[in-house]
Amino acid sequence: MGTLYIVPTPIGNLSDITLRALKTLFNVQVIACEDTRRTGMLLDKLIQEFSTNPEEKQKPRFLSYYDQNELQRIPEIITLLQAEQDVALVSDAGTPAISDPGFKLVRECLKEKIKVVSLPGASSVLTALTASGLPTDKFLFAGYPPHKPGHRLTFFENIKTSLDSVHSTVILFEAPHKVIKTLGDMNTVFGDIEIVFARELTKIFEEVKKKKISDALLSFKKKPPKGEFVLLFHL
Repeated sequence: MGTLYIVPTPIGNLSDITLRALKTLFNVQVIACEDTRRTGMLLDKLIQEFSTNPEEKQKPRFLSYYDQNELQRIPEIITLLQAEQDVALVSDAGTPAISDPGFKLVRECLKEKIKVVSLPGASSVLTALTASGLPTDKFLFAGYPPHKPGHRLTFFENIKTSLDSVHSTVILFEAPHKVIKTLGDMNTVFGDIEIVFARELTKIFEEVKKKKISDALLSFKKKPPKGEFVLLFHL
């Protein structure tokens, strides 16, 4: 049997790759990834930067693995693992299977008694949380809010209800073109609370700022939001 490795990749700064991740990516036979071109370019950079013999480094096979083809790919990856090929699962950035496809593959591997090794590494969730200044002893990661306004309001109402007795820091992802509508719904449910906005984490223009929802909405009307956001608040 081969081994399935869950391998985090940098969320912005190439230097955040771990030695263990490098060793794994340089030695597996297959890399399952969301975007084969993007991951191929990342591997090229890693080989040039960190490999002692970049010219002799043999590249693994790349296999696309994303939401739309996940169920079709799982049997293929299981077959490769059963044929004693090691497979690395990576996402476009950060730790795989966090608001990205992956848990179904892990579940199937465990069912088939295939070894799964999860490597620690870059995560925008924990990077934002520890830089936010919000309590870190209890937190709820809720992923991306729903797209539809009605579902989004229900989503936030459920969070509010679930945290009535257990106060926690809430962590969300949101795309720049949706953040204004999301903030509007949050204001409806939670009131004009303070939100920590984290964007461009580990990059040159990294920002971690705390603002009331009303102030953030005013700012975004003057200067449209850019970059993927991690939103954090405490209830």
